[in-house]
Amino acid sequence: MLDVITKLWSTSGFGTLDWRCYVMIGLSCVLFYLAIGKKFEPLLLLPIAFGMLLTNLAGEGVFHPAWFQGEVNWEEVGKEPGLFDILYLGVKLDIFPCLVFMAVGAMTDFGPLISRPSSLFMGAGAQFGISCAFIGATALGFTGNQAASIGIIGGADGPTAIFVTSKLAPELLGAIAIAAYSYMALIPMIQPFFMKLLTTKKMRQVKMEQARPVSKIEKICFPVIVTIVCILILPSVAPLIGCLMLGNLFRECGVTDRLSDTAQNAMCNIVTIFLGTSVGATAIGTNFLKLETLKVIALGLGAFCLATVGGLLIGLLMYFVTGGKVNPLIGSAGVSAVPMAARVANTVGQKENKSNFLLMHAMGPNVAGVIGSAVAAGVLLSLFG
Repeated sequence: MLDVITKLWSTSGFGTLDWRCYVMIGLSCVLFYLAIGKKFEPLLLLPIAFGMLLTNLAGEGVFHPAWFQGEVNWEEVGKEPGLFDILYLGVKLDIFPCLVFMAVGAMTDFGPLISRPSSLFMGAGAQFGISCAFIGATALGFTGNQAASIGIIGGADGPTAIFVTSKLAPELLGAIAIAAYSYMALIPMIQPFFMKLLTTKKMRQVKMEQARPVSKIEKICFPVIVTIVCILILPSVAPLIGCLMLGNLFRECGVTDRLSDTAQNAMCNIVTIFLGTSVGATAIGTNFLKLETLKVIALGLGAFCLATVGGLLIGLLMYFVTGGKVNPLIGSAGVSAVPMAARVANTVGQKENKSNFLLMHAMGPNVAGVIGSAVAAGVLLSLFG
């Protein structure tokens, strides 16, 4: 009986888990609280947290990093691929990021961007964090490929971060994916501080005029034109831009309602579950809690904060150029987190002026940020791929 108890103990999680796994279990519980208690992007944060919890409770029984580390002696690995190893192929092979972009395209109205093309400048300004994080990562000793992958976190675009990292620095994929999606989910906590720091109460109270109506023809032509122009300039970003604009064309053309509905709902929900849990499963404590990972997390936070600041600075410039007709808060929505960043800008604006509705105005920079982060990814892939 004693031998049976000893064997059960030695094979249980209590007998095999490293202290770092317990730290990650605690972190997953914090993410549960933020997702459920605070409702911070729960559709995304909850699957990530559960994948993190599961992989650390089971030790090496759920996700096997050795399967994805290039040249591997399979006899030494000694394990059959499990469920999360198979799901993770959707991340590593860029299947999930591209499908998420298709869903985003189907859910996104590019009308605010088309009606106010100046929003492109705010979307471009938000890419400032990418270049700053790249410089910082290089200074800390990361290679060019790794620095490019870390920098893309500043775009606040999880699918783009995964797409770039899987090609340039796959060894950092778990840490970068966790950082990118976590900061996206924490936008309501991070961005308001910088909004209030860089703007005055008078600026935040500005009510913007209604933008011009956008015709159906414009909305149909826009995804086709963007696809042609972007891919001719940056062929490396064709999968992301192509899926994004295909999803938007489903939405706007008026003859593919079933495809648009499937992309927005069923496909998006399924891919979100698979992507979130498989990304969370990569956060095994023994591999995740390393100095290199902590540097990635810190640089990613800096990149995201500087991206917010960059968008706000362009928003301030637009405020002064237009004589106070543009509320600079919408510049913070230049990061790619659609539509969370636009909602936060609207919420902060309404706290200063209850009759202020900035959501549709903020959607212009927000969708510009989606395109901007994809273009930035194409540039990095062209330089380092």
